[in-house]
Amino acid sequence: MIHHPELVPTGSHAVQPWWKNAVLYQIYPRSFQDTNGDGIGDLEGILHRLDYLSELGVDIVWISPIYRSPQADNGYDISDYQDIDPLFGDLDAFDALVARAHALGMRIVMDLVVNHTSIEHPWFVESASSVDSERRDWYYWRDPRPGFEPGTPGAEPTNWESFFGGPAWEYDASTGQYYLHLFAREQPDLNWENPQVRDAVYEMMNWWLDRGVDGFRVDAIDVISKLPGLPDGGLPRPPFGVGHECFADGPRLHEFLQEMHERTFDHHPGSFTVGEASNASPETALLFCDPERREFNMLIQFEHVNLGLENGKFSPRRLAPGELADVLTRWQDTLGTRGWNALYLENHDQPRSVSRFGDPSRYWYESATALATAYFLQRGTPFIYQGQEIGMLGGDFTAAADFRDVESVSYMKRLGIDEVPEGLAAMSRDNGRTPMQWDSSPAAGFSEAVPWIDVPASAEHINVAVQAEDPQSVLSYYRALISARHVVPALTDGTFSRIDASAPALFVYRRSTPGSDVLVMVNLSGQHHAPLFSPEDEAVASLPWRLYLGNTDRSQTTTDEVGDQMRCEPTVTTPMKPWEARVYLLAD
Repeated sequence: MIHHPELVPTGSHAVQPWWKNAVLYQIYPRSFQDTNGDGIGDLEGILHRLDYLSELGVDIVWISPIYRSPQADNGYDISDYQDIDPLFGDLDAFDALVARAHALGMRIVMDLVVNHTSIEHPWFVESASSVDSERRDWYYWRDPRPGFEPGTPGAEPTNWESFFGGPAWEYDASTGQYYLHLFAREQPDLNWENPQVRDAVYEMMNWWLDRGVDGFRVDAIDVISKLPGLPDGGLPRPPFGVGHECFADGPRLHEFLQEMHERTFDHHPGSFTVGEASNASPETALLFCDPERREFNMLIQFEHVNLGLENGKFSPRRLAPGELADVLTRWQDTLGTRGWNALYLENHDQPRSVSRFGDPSRYWYESATALATAYFLQRGTPFIYQGQEIGMLGGDFTAAADFRDVESVSYMKRLGIDEVPEGLAAMSRDNGRTPMQWDSSPAAGFSEAVPWIDVPASAEHINVAVQAEDPQSVLSYYRALISARHVVPALTDGTFSRIDASAPALFVYRRSTPGSDVLVMVNLSGQHHAPLFSPEDEAVASLPWRLYLGNTDRSQTTTDEVGDQMRCEPTVTTPMKPWEARVYLLAD
């Protein structure tokens, strides 16, 4: 690793709004740190590790759901929006966590799930009690399809498929109707057409914001508006199932989101807001994150993480050279200076980026740091998922019993076999949910008990303790990236320009603003490539660039004017090794 911290400014670059200069860290609480010995992470564990996050340079901590929940989908099935699940602690523990984070200069963002609730939420319990319930239309209830026996295959009101596979409708024999669940059957969809539902959601959001929460990441928000009449869907569009076009980006979606902003975030200036939209394109994303529309600060989109899944999520193909970079570039170019990107490669729903996009067997360190460089310095707010900063790999899944995720468990049940398909082992959401690897102890420092999900064998050599004091580690490399994000003006304010370096695998781009310029060069492949700049980009390559950061310790041997050999660092035109990354700053 080559690192020249003396080249960057010493003070933080001030900017408004504040989140444009921030780095976000996502915590999956059940896998972060266990302190009470039950093998499941908790709020006290997060509190215990806040100093680690502060030292890393984190500004925002996004916590996946900790609300009271039956845990059918690990907390994304909420039974009480205004309480903490005892699994994680209580409201006092949460308040202490928020207070400590604020004292360290960090903000707390909660994960909010309002497309659906748990079947155990009082709203749904009352809704399901009778067809005449006052809350019946708080959810989607429909009669069986005419001509079919209720509760039998084909009797579902529509042909829609759940995100987790199988029909999106569940039959309730007690009332003779089906309810809609776009996710698991334990997660019935709220009816956002009902203004009482929206009122209740906004009231709850304001309650948390008044309590000191700094904002929300809003889950699956692009499916809250369904097509009127709930028609049958057409052919599936992998990785999405049948009916996706009937409930993604529905006709009243942006009306609802603008109302949400007006009723909640407008009353809490400075709130951090990010929506999750599985169907978004760069063009439609501007409807969510153009500040003039007053919906969200930014958007979590899926296009780059869905690459190669045309045959289904669990049948991934190898990506072509440049395919990932081209999608990232399209998002940068289209959002431009109007929108703002949520920059990410990993989260709780995705496999580890080194395993998904890199080469963990031959170039683990190089591909972990190259991928980090590629996404982290683009225009937008970078998100780090717990363990990504140390290059964590996925789980070791060889049997059906190894899985915990409802999607993976359901998939194995439908297959009716115990042998795990290669695609499922690679793409299961459980890959991102194994315990945080703090050290090389049996439970990786996560717990003194048996963890709720197995610790990967890789934890023995990939962990925080091994990397914390190693200046050549993945963790040290992330620290250097974070430092640059905070102090280099071009990385906040600068435009994004893709540079043609001839080889598709070379992702080269420039971030530029008056007085500050950065050139990022990444080889996203396992082959050597020499940068060959196009005539229009030769002028950029010839500028006096100085190397700030590189993920190799390689230097060149050259001969000076008197014939003496000397060592120097790679220049912009130096051939790039497999998965090599370099970050240059323009000399004054």
